[in-house]
Amino acid sequence: MPEIETSTWMMIFFIISLIASVWKIYAFLPNKVLKDDDTTKESQEELTKLILEVIKNSKGDLTLNELYNEIVKNNKFDSTHYWRFNQNKLNQLLQHYYLKKENLNSIEDIYNYLKAK
Repeated sequence: MPEIETSTWMMIFFIISLIASVWKIYAFLPNKVLKDDDTTKESQEELTKLILEVIKNSKGDLTLNELYNEIVKNNKFDSTHYWRFNQNKLNQLLQHYYLKKENLNSIEDIYNYLKAK
């Protein structure tokens, strides 16, 4: 019976260890979307629609802080789903909207744009 060399044993244990390591990493990676994940594109779009609705209903006369408070008080705002929502996130969403609509630079501009539609 031929004797297996040390390098062959080392290669076998390396491959077994590699397979076990890859399985461990795969087992701990998230495989499905969480209920409270507000970073998905759909969640961002839903939140942007809510922001636009609040701006339209307020006649455009809001500061950033007032807009944030009105959004949080709105019945359609789900605080468990959007648990990360804060003024910084609101500012990011507004900046993203300003980039999509080139002529808009303020909450009042957004209101006038929505009113004209």
